[in-house]
Amino acid sequence: MSHPDPVDADRAAAAPGAPAGIDPRAPRFSAAITAVLLLAVVVLSVAGLDVTAWALLTALSALFLWGAVAGVKRHPFGVLFRTFVRPRLAPPAELEDPRPPTFAQLVGFIVTIVGVVLGLVGVEYAVAIAAGFAFVAAFLNAVFDFCLGCQVYLLLVRARLVQRA
Repeated sequence: MSHPDPVDADRAAAAPGAPAGIDPRAPRFSAAITAVLLLAVVVLSVAGLDVTAWALLTALSALFLWGAVAGVKRHPFGVLFRTFVRPRLAPPAELEDPRPPTFAQLVGFIVTIVGVVLGLVGVEYAVAIAAGFAFVAAFLNAVFDFCLGCQVYLLLVRARLVQRA
């Protein structure tokens, strides 16, 4: 049995005026990769490999920025999911609004860039602490499907500090 084209399914499920939906498994896949890399940053930092940990956190911060600016559909981990994982899975039962995970990427960027900047100016353990906070969020998303950044987004929408569309 052939599965419908994921791009066509995304477009068909979108409400008029809303961005096309995403497979809800994609952010979990991305969070799993991110969690492993953030854990590596923490381990490298604690092991005294500060420059390597800082460089990896800088790269992850750039990836978070990419996801926040270009959206989760254009994020490299999202592309990996769509290209290699999603074709091997059954279609999702429903699609998800990409705005909360995109906002979560912004939150991840803010947390990691603080660690990058503080690490650059020599604040001890800043890289490990920032990576640790980001790791907890990525781990919760990957393992328990609980996205902290998405929850913050929904709270901001309810408080009418962010408009939905």
